[in-house]
Amino acid sequence: MRYRCSIGTLALVGILLTATAGARAFDQAKYPDWSGQWERIGNGSYDPNKRPARGQQPPLTAEYQAVWEANMAEEASGGQSYNTQVHCLPSGMPRMMTAYQPIEVIITPEITYIHVAFFHEFRRVYTDGRDWPATIKPTFSGYSIGRWIRANGAFDTLEVETRALRGPRILDPSGIPLHKDNQTIVKERLSLDRADPDTFHDEITTFDHALTRPWTVMKTYHRVPNPTWTEDTCGENNNYVFLGKETYFVGADGNLMPTKKDQPPPQLRDFDPAPK
Repeated sequence: MRYRCSIGTLALVGILLTATAGARAFDQAKYPDWSGQWERIGNGSYDPNKRPARGQQPPLTAEYQAVWEANMAEEASGGQSYNTQVHCLPSGMPRMMTAYQPIEVIITPEITYIHVAFFHEFRRVYTDGRDWPATIKPTFSGYSIGRWIRANGAFDTLEVETRALRGPRILDPSGIPLHKDNQTIVKERLSLDRADPDTFHDEITTFDHALTRPWTVMKTYHRVPNPTWTEDTCGENNNYVFLGKETYFVGADGNLMPTKKDQPPPQLRDFDPAPK
């Protein structure tokens, strides 16, 4: 069964369509039904079709392979300083499309909006025929231009290119790195599964100077009937504390806990000793 837009989504689409005088009429029949809530299928690695960590086999340069090895070693010892998410930074593109929490896609003639519940990340994919601006201020989600592809008289695939990304960004929890120059370009093909309209695919190809070649993965999502949306606020739920190069954890009693075996306590300066 195909699930149509919720009342809230319909209202938002209506506002978007009427906000600008002279906006093109929205012929819903021309566009695919990507409404509803989409949950990830597969694990949370960059390539959900491969095993995590070393099973990902990323095509990294020697320099960035060494960075990844250091990140995995830190993770194995209990550290998380390399992981941008535990610093409450957005995942950014392309990691945000891993959908650690569900995503929502809202289609209008000029822009397709992609909202990720995790960290409230948000994308605008411009489909109004514009060219790349001469100057773009980098953001974690980047600047995206899309082009609809027709099949049988209606649009069924959205091709997207994303540029102007800022960092730091990594690709997955194991710390697969992207180049510090932030020259990443991401190309996507988004479409419903031809055999199952409640399955959604995002073929992602990442171009980055940390990679020896473009890296293509397929992310797949399933549509959730009668969804309930949750709110995720990083500052409310983040129990990690970073002091210098050390990672600590705030326990249930409010005290700092080590994350590594034989980890030294934090070095405090200009604090009075605790009363005995």
